Amino acid sequence: VQLVESGGGLVQPGGSLRLSCAASGFTFSRYGMNWYRQAPGKERERVAAINSDGDRTNYADSVKGRFTISRDNAKNTVYLQMNSLKPEDTALYYCNGAGSPFRWGQGTQVTVSQ
Repeated sequence: VQLVESGGGLVQPGGSLRLSCAASGFTFSRYGMNWYRQAPGKERERVAAINSDGDRTNYADSVKGRFTISRDNAKNTVYLQMNSLKPEDTALYYCNGAGSPFRWGQGTQVTVSQ
């Protein structure tokens, strides 16, 4: 199993980024997928979830209305569109299956700063 996150970077407050997570080694279309983040000195938290079919989503209150999770089962990829970014969104972002059944990837760093 491999999870490869990409798309992070440095962005100003109010800006946008689109993260991607390419999955391999398991039947992607059978798993709900989640995006998580971990800021320095804080525990990892789940920010968004999507079911296996892609027709149900769930968000942490801190990102609701600003982030959108989606998936393409044909490409074995899950996305996180992040708009109206705030400094408190700065973190290392990861994806994993629902319940975190897989080894964590390297993550992708998102830094929101002037």
